[in-house]
Amino acid sequence: MTIHFGTDGWRAVISDTFTFSNLRMLTQAIADAVASDHWDKSGNGGPRPDPRKMVVGYDTRFLSDRYAIETARVLAANGYTVYLAQADAPTPAISYAVKHLQAIAGIMITASHNAPRYNGVKLKAAYGGSALPEQCHRVEVYLNDNEARGRGPNLMDFEQARAQGLIQKFNPLTAYFEHLHKLIRTDLIAENPQRFVVDSMHGAGRGVIKSFLQGTGCEITEIRGDMNPGFGGVHPEPIARYLGALAGAIGSGMGSFGLSTDGDADRIGAMDETGAFVDPHKIMALALKYLVEVRGMSGVVVRTVSTTRMIDRLCQRYGLKLYETPVGFNHIAEHMLTEDVLIGGEESGGISFKGHIPEGDGPLMGLLLVEMIAVRRKTLRALVEELLAEVGPAFYERTDLRLNRPVEKAKMTEHLVRSAPAEIGGQKVMHVFKLDGVKYLLADDSWLLIRPSGTEPVLRVYAEGRTREIVRALLDYGESVAADVT
Repeated sequence: MTIHFGTDGWRAVISDTFTFSNLRMLTQAIADAVASDHWDKSGNGGPRPDPRKMVVGYDTRFLSDRYAIETARVLAANGYTVYLAQADAPTPAISYAVKHLQAIAGIMITASHNAPRYNGVKLKAAYGGSALPEQCHRVEVYLNDNEARGRGPNLMDFEQARAQGLIQKFNPLTAYFEHLHKLIRTDLIAENPQRFVVDSMHGAGRGVIKSFLQGTGCEITEIRGDMNPGFGGVHPEPIARYLGALAGAIGSGMGSFGLSTDGDADRIGAMDETGAFVDPHKIMALALKYLVEVRGMSGVVVRTVSTTRMIDRLCQRYGLKLYETPVGFNHIAEHMLTEDVLIGGEESGGISFKGHIPEGDGPLMGLLLVEMIAVRRKTLRALVEELLAEVGPAFYERTDLRLNRPVEKAKMTEHLVRSAPAEIGGQKVMHVFKLDGVKYLLADDSWLLIRPSGTEPVLRVYAEGRTREIVRALLDYGESVAADVT
């Protein structure tokens, strides 16, 4: 069995590689790794976690609840006290529970935004964010060692574990909501209640935003909030191509804007009153602008290599230090653990800000958008237009090229750096970066990034430009050179 952790955990096709047997073996390796001297048990400046306490959660995917039970059984057999979510819940709620309950680690059964045929495992550390790369590597070491020695997983009867208190069911939303009330000004929302649509895409974010805003006077219509492991035949990813239902709901008058979360609700997407998609680039930039200009907050800013340079221009305006990281929220989390980070985010929709755990959080960022619209007393479209007038224009597109065979990232990077063009679309290439894949930065601040995905067999081509024409030129060039390395 070959299991590798990508940018955020392990994903595999259900009944192919993602099986009960493989999951039990992986959970045993996690149990061994967490118990080892190599696992960080310090709490990273917070309360020291209980080294024998673990949290397990799951999303709405096919068999996720059963996979979570099997995970809990293995952990209990290894002597851990397991807090098992009583129902499907957002990944950020489970991550917060790890920190709140002072557990040593957590396991979330989810394949996030991937296609319905996938499931997966996200590993959480005691600080309430994704486990660090070295922790994930330690799990892989134990997994390979256990297989080599023919050692199977420890396993305990579920009811017996329950009777002994080794498995305890709990509601992760209670403490999560209490925490969110410290970050979101519901009193200000109540002064100007909003009427909007929430599309949870049949995922674990269902009911969360609506429940949190009870009592504020907001009129919220939720769509695709029922349990559907097939996700209606689409990827539960809040990007324009999968949000036709949300556009239709807004168009039929159900609300003046829309919010959408992905399969495990750690990502956010939005739509304005015309049904135009508001991507995470704009959401992060709007949030940064609001936190600084309205809330008067400060700190360093962290964005991934594939995220808009509107963030750079805002940071320059506010005099804020900016870090660029490889793709994956775990890289942002490292900064959030060691520095005073105001906001951190990535183009896929994982965003968090000061006071929260180092974890992308769809409901949190959706709620901040609601607060922003209520306080600014402007439509979402007007807020976006204001942003673009100040630090735009910025047009963005991404193309995913399916791979028939793996791409050797190092060789691809070397080839693309060596063959870097002098110009693209009439704009001079000013810099070539290889932080994560290869990124060409043009004279007008437009850019092209080519990198293999860390979770799927695809090569991603990202482009942001000052005009739609330069974006098209960037994508055309990116797709043509990508074909040479696939």
